[in-house]
Amino acid sequence: MVTKLQKIISKIEKRHSKKIDLSLDRTFNLLNKLGNPQNKLKNVVTVVGTNSKASMATALSTILKESGYKYNLYTSPHLQSYTERFVFNNKEIDENDLAILLEDVDRILGDDNATVFEILTCAFIKYAENFRDNVNIIEAGLFHRFDSTNVFKQNLLTLLGVIHLDHLNWLNNKTIEGVIYEKTSSLPISNIFINNQMNSEIKTKIKKSLIENKSKKYFFGDDFNVTKSENNFIHYQDELGEIILPQPNLIGDHQIYNISTSIAASRKIFNIPNANIKNSMKKMRLKGRLEEIKVGRLKNLIGKNRLIIDGGHNINSAISISKWVRQQNEKVHLICGMMSDKPHKEFVNQFENSVSSITLVDIPNQESSISKEEFKKNLVKEIFTLLEALKSLY
Repeated sequence: MVTKLQKIISKIEKRHSKKIDLSLDRTFNLLNKLGNPQNKLKNVVTVVGTNSKASMATALSTILKESGYKYNLYTSPHLQSYTERFVFNNKEIDENDLAILLEDVDRILGDDNATVFEILTCAFIKYAENFRDNVNIIEAGLFHRFDSTNVFKQNLLTLLGVIHLDHLNWLNNKTIEGVIYEKTSSLPISNIFINNQMNSEIKTKIKKSLIENKSKKYFFGDDFNVTKSENNFIHYQDELGEIILPQPNLIGDHQIYNISTSIAASRKIFNIPNANIKNSMKKMRLKGRLEEIKVGRLKNLIGKNRLIIDGGHNINSAISISKWVRQQNEKVHLICGMMSDKPHKEFVNQFENSVSSITLVDIPNQESSISKEEFKKNLVKEIFTLLEALKSLY
């Protein structure tokens, strides 16, 4: 049975011929029709990066909730329902309420067009007017400069996550400098908290890109730090002092860096007590990021074996996942499906000598996904190319 929400989503999907069309013109046009709600929201937290955005946003919202704050949270994509993207007053929106909201926004848009993401973003901002004094945590979609979340004249702070090469087909400058520029060049002047990066070179390039931005900047490794002790306790430290924290309720050592960035912001901007930060560590929940599935049909099929899912789709996420795999004292079998524009070979290569098998699968109902047959051809083609190159030497 098609739900009311599914019907309106199907309708707005036909509004624009492209799913992604980097421009702010349509967004500002719709916001203007909605009464420019972006200018009425307070306490805006901008979340930008290639990876770690959802983790940082989740960590900050959990810490704030533990400390008695009310927050609105906008994230993407979702796993099961569009309602996951819309959190108001610490609670995910009701499906029927979201359907009504999108119907209203679609009606106000009139004969103009906009992408699905632009409509969703404007709908979130408009509905957040009902809770405008809450902390508004807003995760950017693709890059930031021309993303429909980049509509605020000022914000409270920015959480800047891991930046590396991804979505290069949307860029003219297909270099790490090009990606960094898209993500950092239009950040509001306020406070920027920068997560741990893949290497010092990227960190240096980010510093260079932000040099003209007059924000106060807090870099992982310079202004705050975190280490993991042998007994699994977490040592966090910044200029305000050290906190000994329990292991967070998230899998993977990379999450410790993500959480530390949100801790830095919560201490510096919100003055959150240490006790509240400690209590929040075990309350963090994040769907689809090294999440262990403990109930359901798939779990029933595999019995006592563990079932872990992750939505990672680029090299950095593959590095983080494979690092976690190597820490397990168990045989790990990787089941992988990907979109057609992703670095298939480079992604799979990260799991060399760390998994017992790799099974390629189709992603159903996704036009831009790569079939398991083409996926395999891409991997095998690289092997044959190498063999032919070796033959030519002899």
